[in-house]
Amino acid sequence: MADVPDLDELAVLYRDLHAHPELAFAEHRTAGIVAERLHGLGYQVTTGVGGTGVVGLLPNGDGPTVLLRADMDALPVLEQTGLPYASTARAKDSGGADVPVMHACGHDMHVTCLLGAAAELAASRDSWRGTLLLVFQPAEEGGGGAQVMLDDGLYDRFPVPGIVLGQHVMPLPAGVLAVHGGPAMAGGDALRVVLHGQGGHGSRPETTVDPILMASAIVLRLQGVISHEVAASESAVLTVGALRAGTAPNIIPDQAELLLSVRFFNDKVRDKARAAIDRIIRAEAAASGAPRDPEITTTISFPVLVNDQDACDRLTDLFNAGVGLALDPGPVTGSEDVGLLASAAGVPCAYWFLGGSDPALFAGVTTVEQARSIVDGLPSNHSPLFAPVIDPTIRTGVSALTAAARAWLATAG
Repeated sequence: MADVPDLDELAVLYRDLHAHPELAFAEHRTAGIVAERLHGLGYQVTTGVGGTGVVGLLPNGDGPTVLLRADMDALPVLEQTGLPYASTARAKDSGGADVPVMHACGHDMHVTCLLGAAAELAASRDSWRGTLLLVFQPAEEGGGGAQVMLDDGLYDRFPVPGIVLGQHVMPLPAGVLAVHGGPAMAGGDALRVVLHGQGGHGSRPETTVDPILMASAIVLRLQGVISHEVAASESAVLTVGALRAGTAPNIIPDQAELLLSVRFFNDKVRDKARAAIDRIIRAEAAASGAPRDPEITTTISFPVLVNDQDACDRLTDLFNAGVGLALDPGPVTGSEDVGLLASAAGVPCAYWFLGGSDPALFAGVTTVEQARSIVDGLPSNHSPLFAPVIDPTIRTGVSALTAAARAWLATAG
């Protein structure tokens, strides 16, 4: 029987992963640790699935196949938590730039919890029947990791699951689990826009077509897309995350670049928002006298994550019965690609949120409004200050994954 790691050992693992983050499709060290641990627990291990993905398979008699997923990649963020295990790592991003690297979204916690659940389930094989399919996925942040694993034959090389399960740490109180059926996380498109102007001397703007002025007008006009073109009964978010142009105060450049994202919960809203974005960008370029049409490229695309309602109802009852306090957070405007693993197999998905904030911060809270006010003031995912507390986050995360897997595996007779 496999040894079950205690919480202290998992805490050591978590600190190590946090201190050694790796960017998308570069998760070589993390994948090596995952593979070694799964081997030691008796799993059949395949590495290099979709580049750096790891798949652990544990057949245990006749019964359902249950897929548990954790993502592994980190972000180009400079950590500012001040923790003794804070990351000081740097790496080359996909464009070759030297960037700081941090687990600012909690994927180190996801890996730790799934490895803990893998040990728990391997140690209790006499109590369940079926097959565990553990997927440690690369490159969730860019929205490409799940699809690349599928393109690499995930369901040709391994059993097709009956359900896809997973979790994501969030700045909720540790010990709380948040489960929402239906559209649970927004779909999202990231766009790169290149605006073409005509450069020249800053003292003679009349001889130029200023792409910075063009970009500024576009940024302002885009703020009206959600407020004036999406119905109040719908939900969407549009963010301009970058405006890049110019090299000196007295030079009008030839080009400006915008990076923006749009989030949505159904394709109708997506299509309307994307049409408005395209219309505004092209119209402003024409109004500015741009010598060339703008280039609008979709760089990332996440589908809407739709959770199976029956599965989420089952999880809510299960979690409340002994894992932690389960609540419904409503739809979340962040995006995830785990749903692709379910839709490609034609099976239900149940993906929940794992609280990672110090419960002491919520002492004395008696209303949902008070709790939301505290959560809104905490560092969020992708913040350089984001740092889940180790306990009880790991304990709750391991218990949630283990209990969820058991709920869909067969009970040994």
